[in-house]
Amino acid sequence: MIESKDMVIDQSLPKYYLDHLRELEAEAIFVIREVVAQFEKPALLFSGGKDSIVLAHLAKKAFYPARIPFPLIHIDTGHNFPETISFRDQLVAQLGVQLIVGSVQESIDLGRAKEETGANASRNALQTITLLDTLEAHKIDAAMGGARRDEEKARAKERFFSHRDEFGQWDPKNQRPELWNLFNGRKQQGEHFRVFPISNWTEMDVWQYIKEENIALPSLYFSHERECILRDGVILANSAFIKLRADEQPQMMQVRYRTCGDMPITGAVISEADTLDKIIIEIATTRTTERGTRADDKRGETAMEDRKKAGYF
Repeated sequence: MIESKDMVIDQSLPKYYLDHLRELEAEAIFVIREVVAQFEKPALLFSGGKDSIVLAHLAKKAFYPARIPFPLIHIDTGHNFPETISFRDQLVAQLGVQLIVGSVQESIDLGRAKEETGANASRNALQTITLLDTLEAHKIDAAMGGARRDEEKARAKERFFSHRDEFGQWDPKNQRPELWNLFNGRKQQGEHFRVFPISNWTEMDVWQYIKEENIALPSLYFSHERECILRDGVILANSAFIKLRADEQPQMMQVRYRTCGDMPITGAVISEADTLDKIIIEIATTRTTERGTRADDKRGETAMEDRKKAGYF
């Protein structure tokens, strides 16, 4: 039970919902094992966000007591929250897995990517070339990610096994059917797959599962005080990566994050939710999606789909 001002809410899950979470868990573990069975060099794309953390937890359960039989890949933009990097390193050490880091700064230095300029500059789109180069360098033929269909309309079009051509591009109009949990991982030389084991999960499912499994998360996800600015309706953390406009004045706010990305593009929400129970209540009553706070998704109506077609996560 948890008390919330004038009301008392029972936080214990009914059996049908626990069964629902176990079905989602079993489905995800099945998909992860299928990836290892069908591909020669799989990897797990790890951002340090809650979804990729849950995916790493599921991978651990899938092969326990053995270690996770594939590396984690993190595409480091250089504009990450320090809490994310610290948590990433602790988790990798705890799991005993290999960590492959692709550097966006290195891509810029090599002339493979061009740094954006201006007040709204972001390295988010630059991740694509770094990701594709990293997959190619390590001969990864299946990269698992924590994307979910409820996050964004472009992701709702994605299959579990998402085929990518020799240029790493995704064609939403030419996807393979997936019937009765039969996954077709056949590919030509140079092609690869992105695989999304938690496609059918919702944000609420993720949070309830985190609570049930007692999964540790970066402190970003819980209410804390941070110096922020308000830009175009989005609360952004003030940092060295942001160029302040003349009318912007940083101020201390009590915030938390629903999604984890680069500091210049990831919006926070005003929140007092400093426990999992409070976060679950907050998610249950919110009217906006978690990616509604991402400045990169506001660049255009098809911003996410355009990035995915080019080879984005």
